[in-house]
Amino acid sequence: MSYSVRIPVRFRDLDVMGHVNNAMYFTFMETARTEYWAQLFQLKDFRQLPIIVARAECDFKLAAKQGDELEVSIRTSEIRNSSFDWVYEIRKVNTGELVALGKTIQVYYDYSKQKAMPVPADVRAKLLNKT
Repeated sequence: MSYSVRIPVRFRDLDVMGHVNNAMYFTFMETARTEYWAQLFQLKDFRQLPIIVARAECDFKLAAKQGDELEVSIRTSEIRNSSFDWVYEIRKVNTGELVALGKTIQVYYDYSKQKAMPVPADVRAKLLNKT
């Protein structure tokens, strides 16, 4: 299953060269990630989010500029014992051009115990769209 959010590029997202600053792409992925999780699990309080990001990467393909609207798609690509991968595609809405590809590795985490936990079966099923 893939989930998408649309994000307008704002002036504050730009660097001095007039295109989206590279760090903003991680914020765009974070927006998709948190909205996706909230939608999957009807999460109302993000303090209950049982994941931490262990790794984040982004391959930049095309500059986005002020006035662009971006669509950030996210999907689960792999689930292991206590972690899972999400992959992202960021495209310009008006042209469909690929702007960036990303990946994050999330660890299912118990904040009270400060340690990783196995990904529960019901969470696995939702992440793989098998519910």
